[in-house]
Amino acid sequence: MKKQQGHTKGHVQSKDGTRIAYDRQGSGPTVILVGGGLTDRSENAPLAVELAKHFTVYNYDRRGRGDSGDILPYAVEREIEDIDALIVQSGGSAHLYGVSSGGALALEAAAAGLSGIGKLAVYEVPYNMADIWPQQWQKYVKQLKAVLTQGRRGDALELFMRLAGSSDEEIAGAKQSPFWASGEALAHTLAYEAAVLGDGQPPAARFAKITKPTLVATGTDARLSGAAAWVLALAKAADAIAASIPHAKRQTFEGQSHIADPKIVASVLEQFFRA
Repeated sequence: MKKQQGHTKGHVQSKDGTRIAYDRQGSGPTVILVGGGLTDRSENAPLAVELAKHFTVYNYDRRGRGDSGDILPYAVEREIEDIDALIVQSGGSAHLYGVSSGGALALEAAAAGLSGIGKLAVYEVPYNMADIWPQQWQKYVKQLKAVLTQGRRGDALELFMRLAGSSDEEIAGAKQSPFWASGEALAHTLAYEAAVLGDGQPPAARFAKITKPTLVATGTDARLSGAAAWVLALAKAADAIAASIPHAKRQTFEGQSHIADPKIVASVLEQFFRA
């Protein structure tokens, strides 16, 4: 390991041999940040800085992204093992904070009975409670598999954006932006997110097995969450998640979008994890 800018960079080896890269900073109880789709650990870096004022923070690259490895075949169980390796590395006990599809992964880890999890917090997990959603989701997953099998990463990215409600104009703009190249580089992991999200709706029976205190949060600002309809959909999904977990608390971050202000998130998490 080597010191860099006040924090430690390192890696752990998961059960299947995959190297999982992380940044570690701060001191106190451990919090592991579980990132969402189409990003590496850089997205959670500002939050890690805020949380490190009160906690030891592990901000890691999920497999297939950034500096982490990616031994195939993929399975959700392998990603749960990655979190387990990080918990062991941290000393055997850690709180989890998962954003977007990373929230679904954190929930699945807790539902699987992963030892060492303290408390659990998730933000805007992208399930959808609409009756028609499982059919739409199944169609998307089938199309995604086809284009990724053919190596058509750009088409995979476009499929995802259309599923999220992006217009033709928004997609055309994205193709001309720096986002597109980075998105294509991570497009293969869209299949991983799809696997983590199952049939696209919260697995109530499985989540009912979660015994840890759980915070389920959403924002209210549609600017970065897609259309206003998505904000409502995410809220309904969060209500369903919270209703299925015995010791869950539901919270709303007023004025926050899908990428929430790190200072606000850190303040809420500090109160919740320390309570």
